Amino acid sequence: QVQLVESGGGLVQAGGSLRLSCTASGGSITSFAMGWFRQAPGKEREFVASITWSSTGASYGDSVKGRFTISRDNANKRVYLQMDSLKPEDTAVYYCAASPNIISSLAREYVRWGQGTQVTVSS
Repeated sequence: QVQLVESGGGLVQAGGSLRLSCTASGGSITSFAMGWFRQAPGKEREFVASITWSSTGASYGDSVKGRFTISRDNANKRVYLQMDSLKPEDTAVYYCAASPNIISSLAREYVRWGQGTQVTVSS
């Protein structure tokens, strides 16, 4: 089974950038749409971005459109989330996930999840 591990989180000032990585092991990710979700303390898990297996399509949550970019490297089994113009409200644990659907913004449609990486944006 595919296992996912996130990395790249940390502390950054508002207006700064971070690049999150998700590395898969135990199998290929080419049959999966890949997504990023986030969860802040006391809040529900929120859709951030999703990308099709072939990178021909991507979708973003309204709160990150124009600031975040999702990409993937199937050969190296990696998915990335480039986060620019970060805001304090972006502070959350960020999760990488895999879905058998073409693309999805719904957490219930993802079947593999990583453990998450903390992103903290200071004001």
